[in-house]
Amino acid sequence: MTLVDSHCHLDFADFADELDDVVARAHEAGVTVMQTICTRITKFDEVLAVARRFDDIYCSVGIHPHNVADEPAIETADLVARSVDDKVIGIGETGLDYHYEHSPRDAQRACFRRHIAAARETGLPVIVHTRNADRDTADILADEMGQGAFSGLIHCFSTGRELAERALELGLYISISGIATFKAAEELRDIVRDVPLDRLLVETDAPYLAPVPKRGKRNEPAFVVYTAERVAAVKGISAEALAAATTANFYALFTKARSKAAPCG
Repeated sequence: MTLVDSHCHLDFADFADELDDVVARAHEAGVTVMQTICTRITKFDEVLAVARRFDDIYCSVGIHPHNVADEPAIETADLVARSVDDKVIGIGETGLDYHYEHSPRDAQRACFRRHIAAARETGLPVIVHTRNADRDTADILADEMGQGAFSGLIHCFSTGRELAERALELGLYISISGIATFKAAEELRDIVRDVPLDRLLVETDAPYLAPVPKRGKRNEPAFVVYTAERVAAVKGISAEALAAATTANFYALFTKARSKAAPCG
């Protein structure tokens, strides 16, 4: 069984002292490809350096909604310019977070739209973070789709059914994290059960959200195996079938990665 961890943060200090070991453990667990995600444009060079260090790690470029207020103002052209590197396969993570509101909502929305414009221009998928902002997230995605098609996914999906349905209607994918293994996540599992298999990805969001039975520990890409096993059980299919489907979906969405490496699984 081979898997892709579609969303992790390997540039974070949590991994600084043992990154080689973390990647080796991922390989031992069958995780053959990882995407390390940019959350600050001021840290992009560090994110890119991690991706360049390993043949089977890719990265994205973008600003997390938490960080919009304290990062330099960035235009669509800046994102596009940084996306030309062979290792950059996605735009984001971007989106809206009205739970913590570390950045003003209007600034989050404007930055989100600039990321979508970059996704449209480059053909790279936009990686969407959303929390307590379902309606605005869906409305912006729909409005922007009306201005020109783009691809993307809702990462670490843990919100309501309406957003899942609207995202799927727009052609987006849904990525599932370790939250789906948590005891209290039955509502989420009900939604996962109904998401078409050809629109699902799996991720860790490492170092956060370690899945059961590793909950409470620092998360790492190797642990995506546990999320995949639980999602497979929810879908009523084998873990191998789930791994094959989510790997194929990763390459179908992140086409720049597909052009650089043969699909596995």
